[in-house]
Amino acid sequence: MLKSDSNIAQQVAEAASAFQHESTGHAAKSVNVVLSEGTLVVTLHGALTPAEKVLAQTLAGAAQLQEYHRQLFADSCGSLRQEIEKITGVEVCEASAEIESRTGSVVQVFTSGTMVQVFLLAHSVPADSWSGNGQGDTS
Repeated sequence: MLKSDSNIAQQVAEAASAFQHESTGHAAKSVNVVLSEGTLVVTLHGALTPAEKVLAQTLAGAAQLQEYHRQLFADSCGSLRQEIEKITGVEVCEASAEIESRTGSVVQVFTSGTMVQVFLLAHSVPADSWSGNGQGDTS
């Protein structure tokens, strides 16, 4: 039986944070975990080193940094996938990572074949301003 959602989210955040530190030698400042149906999104804020932040200031450097982190994640995410499967009790079908070089956030996405769009906002949105169930009517 699965543990409470907040416990699962906390465990996934801790696993992702440990993975980030182990694979890059740099710890993220904070980690957010969002689960929606079959999609798990992990955002590691402040995950870039000072040198990577300098590199990201040019378009060429940012592109190089994005490709480096994509490849690093692709080559080494097996242990994180296994840990997520252990925590959630659900197989991870796909995994990818993107980096937002301007803010230094790394977004790791684990999906079941769904399209994922991730938008990193300039600042938080107050929780009391959200309404509805987020399902949206597309008909």
